[in-house]
Amino acid sequence: MTQAPSELMHLAGDRGLVESPRWHNGRWWFADWTVGEIMSLGNDDGVPKTVVSAPAPPLSFDFLPDGSLLFVSSRAGKLVRQTSDGALATYADLASFSKGLWNEIVVDGRGNTYVNGECLVVVTPDGKARPLAGGFAFPNGMAVTPDNRTLILAESHGRRLTAFDIAADGVLSGRRVWADLGEGTPDGICVDAQGCVWYADVPHKCCARVREGGAVQQRIELDRGAFACMLGGPDRKTLLIAAARWFGMDCMDDMAGTGQLLAATVDIPGVGWP
Repeated sequence: MTQAPSELMHLAGDRGLVESPRWHNGRWWFADWTVGEIMSLGNDDGVPKTVVSAPAPPLSFDFLPDGSLLFVSSRAGKLVRQTSDGALATYADLASFSKGLWNEIVVDGRGNTYVNGECLVVVTPDGKARPLAGGFAFPNGMAVTPDNRTLILAESHGRRLTAFDIAADGVLSGRRVWADLGEGTPDGICVDAQGCVWYADVPHKCCARVREGGAVQQRIELDRGAFACMLGGPDRKTLLIAAARWFGMDCMDDMAGTGQLLAATVDIPGVGWP
C-alpha cells in the first residue's frame, strides 16, 4: 500500500533539517539541526516551543525512564542530561572512544543508552560508558524491540538494517543483517507491533515499512527527503515524519524553511523504543 503526500497531515513547517521525532508526555518532540534547537509540539496552540538550544548538527536526543531529556553534544563528545528544573549536566563522556562526530541515540526500557558514530557505545544507568561495536557503513537511526532483547540499527550507506542481541547488562552480540533493503537508504527508524520496521529514506523521498528480510509492506511517498519517523500519539498509530529538502552537508543553511513535520495514520501501533 502506498500513500501520497496529499494524504498526510501537516503539523509544522518552515523549519530546517528536522530530526529525532519523539512522543513524550502527550507531546511531539523534534530537533531542528539547522538552528540547533530541541522543540516540543502539542495540541495547545500548535506552535513548537524551544526546550534546549545546543550546537548542531548532529543534535539527536531521547528520554531516560525518569523523563529526563538526554541529548548528544556531538562536538564536545558528551551526553548531556536536562533535569526537571531545566539545568544541564554531563551524563557521560564519550570523547575517549572517538574523536569523530556522534550521531543517533536510543534509550531502552532498562535505561541503557545507545549512541553511535564511528563506533556504537552503551551508557548504563550508572553513567558508565563502554564501546560495543564498529565498522558500520554510516550508522544512523536505532530502535529496540519491546522485550529489550534486540537492537536494530540503520546503516545508510550499507542499505541495510543490522540487528544485535541485547544482554541484561546492555552488552550486544549476534550481529547480523536484519534486512537487506536493496536500493533503500535507511535513516531514522521505529518498530511496530507486528515486528516490522518503518524507516525514513532521504534520497528516495519516502518512508517504508519492511519485514525482517526486507520485504516492503507499505510505503509513504513524500515530495522531499524523509530523515526520521516515529510511531506515537495516544494509541501509537500516528507515524510522525521529519522531512526536508536535502542539498548536502555543506549546504545546511539552504534547508531553512524546507523542514516539515508530517503525520500519517497507520493500522499497526508502535512498540519498543523510541
